[in-house]
Amino acid sequence: MAEHLEIASGSKEEKYALLFKQIESVIAGETDMISRMANVASMIHFTFHFWWTGFYRVVDGELHLGPFQGPLACTRIRHGRGVCGTAWASASTQVVPDVDLFPGHIACSSSSRSEIVVPLMLNGEVVAVLDIDSEQLATFDDTDRLWLERIANLLTE
Repeated sequence: MAEHLEIASGSKEEKYALLFKQIESVIAGETDMISRMANVASMIHFTFHFWWTGFYRVVDGELHLGPFQGPLACTRIRHGRGVCGTAWASASTQVVPDVDLFPGHIACSSSSRSEIVVPLMLNGEVVAVLDIDSEQLATFDDTDRLWLERIANLLTE
C-alpha cells in the first residue's frame, strides 16, 4: 500500500517541482486513467490544501465528474458552460481570480472564490479537465498554470 506523500514546506515552485516527481513515480506503469486521476487529485489536494481538486471527463458530449478531493460537486457540465466547459471548448487553461466575475460561472459551492481549469489533451482532443477551486481570491498564477499543465500532460502520456 502506498504511503501518503505530503510536501510540507518550500516555495510554491519547490512544492510543484517535488510534487511533479512524486506524481511521475506514482503513476508510472499505471494505465488506467481513472486510477491515475484519483491519485493525482489527492496528491495535489494534500500538497496545497485547495478547497476542491478534481477531474471532469469528457463522456458522451458532456463533462462528467471524475475523481476528486473536497466537498460535493456538480456531476455534469455542458460544453462551453462555466469555467470547466470554457476550458474544454477553448482547449486552453482558464485562470479565474474571482469566479463571481466569470460570465456563466457554475456555483457548485458558494465557498469557491477563485479557480483554475487545465484541459487534458490526447491526440489533439480534450479528454478531461483538471479543476481546482480555492476559498481565497486570486489564488492561482502562472506558476500554478505552468506546473498544472505539465501535470496534465504527464497524465496523458
